[in-house]
Amino acid sequence: MVITEELDQVSTVGDSIVTIGVFDGVHLGHRHLLHKLIENARKSGNSAGVVTFKNHPATIVNPDFRPNFLTSIEERIQLLQSSGVDFIAAVTFDEYVASLSAADFIKLLQEGIGMKGLVVGPDFCMGRNRKADVSSLRSLGQEMGFSLQVVSVQESNGISVRSTTLRELLAQGDVNTVSLMLGRPFSFSGKIVAGFRRGRELGFPTANIKTKDGMVIPKNGIYSTIAYLGDRKLMSATSIGTRPTFDDGKRVVETYVLDFDEDIYGQSLRLEFIEHIRDEITYDTVKELVDQIRQDVDVARVSLKPLIDRMGQ
Repeated sequence: MVITEELDQVSTVGDSIVTIGVFDGVHLGHRHLLHKLIENARKSGNSAGVVTFKNHPATIVNPDFRPNFLTSIEERIQLLQSSGVDFIAAVTFDEYVASLSAADFIKLLQEGIGMKGLVVGPDFCMGRNRKADVSSLRSLGQEMGFSLQVVSVQESNGISVRSTTLRELLAQGDVNTVSLMLGRPFSFSGKIVAGFRRGRELGFPTANIKTKDGMVIPKNGIYSTIAYLGDRKLMSATSIGTRPTFDDGKRVVETYVLDFDEDIYGQSLRLEFIEHIRDEITYDTVKELVDQIRQDVDVARVSLKPLIDRMGQ
């Protein structure tokens, strides 16, 4: 496996069949395309490579664009690596790259990584202002001497598996469907920071999670989650929202780890989202809130214990 920062650093891959894209989430649709890429490369005796972008291209084209990533670049590279490709080139999408025509960018690929073929989805576009679609690339392939394979979009229960679809589903709190489309539980990581300690006062000490900027966060509400702390897998109930009962206003992510009482400030925590328990609610009294939290924890325990038992912890 060769992982590089830029195209000009790839030097040992030989001729290659490549795919290009952000691959945010590395969902089942992406994995289907990657399978076809590897299959094509093996049949033709070439290396299978992924050209991805460390930043979202839209941030260069539109400076006001604010990405909502499903996965960080580090997570994306790990997931792409696990697919079995031979190399990954993580490219900085800057104004120079944005200015290149499709032909110019492909020439860079041919000269830099020996690109002999391109594998893409049916809606793929590339080049300055995304002018080159699949039809244009097919003609360009005949001119420049590369093959083009177009892979159909995957569906899950009649819904196209796309990164935009996953973001829309997360905005609805539908973590179950998102996990099905990802082929794994939806998750994100963050650092545990100090909060108002209200949870401890209520009898449910929570860990406040500071997530990376630009990451998508599910709809406000309560979720059953598995918390990964080092090599430990722990049952947890996670709240996302503005804590309306206390009229805080700021959106926060806080998780209550069941049967756990350790000082973990400053540590990293990854949350896997298993089930949406309920939406965020404003309560008239603190007692009503505490009673509801107890119910939420009971629901989380019931849904999570079989999973934790199967995982061996």
